[in-house]
Amino acid sequence: MVMSERLKKKMSVLEIPIWGGYLRSQWETHFASHLSEKDKEDIFLNDEGGYLWHLFSYNRKEHLEKSAAIQAFIKQPKGSCFLFYQHSNYALRLENADKLTIQDLHDQSDVYIVSVDFSWTYVVTHEKDWLGPYFSRLTS
Repeated sequence: MVMSERLKKKMSVLEIPIWGGYLRSQWETHFASHLSEKDKEDIFLNDEGGYLWHLFSYNRKEHLEKSAAIQAFIKQPKGSCFLFYQHSNYALRLENADKLTIQDLHDQSDVYIVSVDFSWTYVVTHEKDWLGPYFSRLTS
């Protein structure tokens, strides 16, 4: 079942199929703005074959991981958020997303959930049981 169809049973879902690049750019702006372009290159943040979540796996941004990340995501009020992928322009805007669960994401990889104000993010990597998942909040 397509992710949007699965989630539509639980919340309001708007498919935004060409927003992936924009959301990845905004995610990088909000979560990796403290890094220089050289730092980003060093961790393969946005190179071809790179991943935004390298920000966490290279410990360049404060984050929680594994079970601590899962618990933070479960407890996080979600409200409105975006769901997007590392290697796709397909994205979703989720409204009333408090019903979004870890189980909804179990078959997903390199997927980013981020609040519409980019104040927190949850990332599921393709490196299951090795790297991630990750959760991070921006501090004010």
